[in-house]
Amino acid sequence: MNIDKQYILDLAEDILTIPSPSGYTKAIVARIAQEAERFDLTYETTKKGNLIITVPGETSRAVGLSVHVDTLGAMVRSIGSDGALKFTSIGGPSWPTLDGEYCTVRTRDGKDYSGTFLSTSPAVHVYKDANTKSRNPENMIVRVDEVVGSKEDVLNLGIEVGNYIFFDPKTTITKSGFIKSRFLDDKINVASMFGLIKLLQDQKRTPKATLKLIISTYEEVGHGASFIPELDELIAVDMGCIGEDLSCTEHDVSICAKDSSGPYDYDMVSAFAAIAKRENLGHAVDIYPYYGSDVSAARSGGNDFKGALIGPGVHASHGMERTHYHAIENTVTLLYHYLT
Repeated sequence: MNIDKQYILDLAEDILTIPSPSGYTKAIVARIAQEAERFDLTYETTKKGNLIITVPGETSRAVGLSVHVDTLGAMVRSIGSDGALKFTSIGGPSWPTLDGEYCTVRTRDGKDYSGTFLSTSPAVHVYKDANTKSRNPENMIVRVDEVVGSKEDVLNLGIEVGNYIFFDPKTTITKSGFIKSRFLDDKINVASMFGLIKLLQDQKRTPKATLKLIISTYEEVGHGASFIPELDELIAVDMGCIGEDLSCTEHDVSICAKDSSGPYDYDMVSAFAAIAKRENLGHAVDIYPYYGSDVSAARSGGNDFKGALIGPGVHASHGMERTHYHAIENTVTLLYHYLT
């Protein structure tokens, strides 16, 4: 098989630059719809903004592949008397990794202002607790890069409560094959699923079942794929966990047996593990202690299906994330064999 590596990496780099925290995803969904059109695929948009792309199969049996384009982010909570912004988080970022990070505040009329996330004790020459103060929304602000000294100055810029704040993703692809960026969770898998679609078309292979590629837009806040079409199976393709008491590496496809919402379908997990062994793919079967997926959301929504969760191993989730192309390749290859 000849997976188009450059296509996947180029698409990933493109969509990682499009801000899309939960609730602000129209631009990224429009971009993904363009990609579906490139492959002559039909799609529809749900009322809450999810995109559902259909890949015809040999039978009417339906398998869903769910990936999410929404990311972590923040929103203006209040404006201080000195012009500093207090904020509330969208999803669960690792706040210590955001101290000193650049960001963009977008007003409701589309104006962008650059800024920086900072501790309220930002200077070691001034504050005794500069190095020890907890980094969280209660102890942090956004410093706006405009000449402001009061709340009124900020309001005159058009910045107000409820404006979105976008983190700089800092996307970098290294010569050694690493992809490091915020929001690999889950944009790297949006790219990899289109890499899978391109592989199927290049190989002139039709999947056994009709595929429904579900691009969900509220996964980071818990209800991304709560409503789905009628499916026999749903596979969440999301980041694999790396760390203490886990076997996965940045080179592996991770197969999740259980997460915080409970076990995944035994037969599907077994089938993925058997294919990975047969094809000599770098893989790990792991349990994620603090994780919920689009499959979890769809189950909570009362849908009836068999569910599984797989994806490339991603280091430092919800912080400065990193994976390797090997993990992406293993993920695409595993799905290709499972679906054909």
